[in-house]
Amino acid sequence: MSAVLADFPLLAPVTDEDLALAAHAVRVHAPEPWPQALLCRSERVPYPCRLARWVHAAGLTEEKPGEPA
Repeated sequence: MSAVLADFPLLAPVTDEDLALAAHAVRVHAPEPWPQALLCRSERVPYPCRLARWVHAAGLTEEKPGEPA
């Protein structure tokens, strides 16, 4: 996680609570298959939702198993 924070400029110190809340948001806004399309689990809008697009644009994409961190 420290490598991610080093590349992402922040104006305020990041606490462990901030990181826990961010991780929770990423888990909650995950893609979920529905008959009509892939939807955000939280918002029920087409995935990627706004939060997922922001995370991707910030370069904070989910690590895949077997890939280096």
